[in-house]
Amino acid sequence: MHLSEAPHNQMRMSELAAVCGLSLSGMTRVVNRLEAQSLVIREKSPDDGRAWLAGLTSTGWTQLKQAWPTNLASVRRHVFSRLEGCDIAAAAKVLEHIASA
Repeated sequence: MHLSEAPHNQMRMSELAAVCGLSLSGMTRVVNRLEAQSLVIREKSPDDGRAWLAGLTSTGWTQLKQAWPTNLASVRRHVFSRLEGCDIAAAAKVLEHIASA
């Protein structure tokens, strides 16, 4: 998801790890599995020879688009359907606080 929202569908591996809450080695293992499925490609950064970029492939983009409806339905069912009668603004503040941690 993060790659789909990044410019050119690419991010530095270290940035991707940070936004996913993983260590760089953990992200490397995830990207290795995604590369094996042709969903992501890894390449040297043209701006910094020490850095690697992870990029979403067209196959990855297609699979992500196919997964969105199921993912959205699951979030609606497991999260939003349970918020009836709740203070949504307060819940949003809590989620923003969690996301910024």
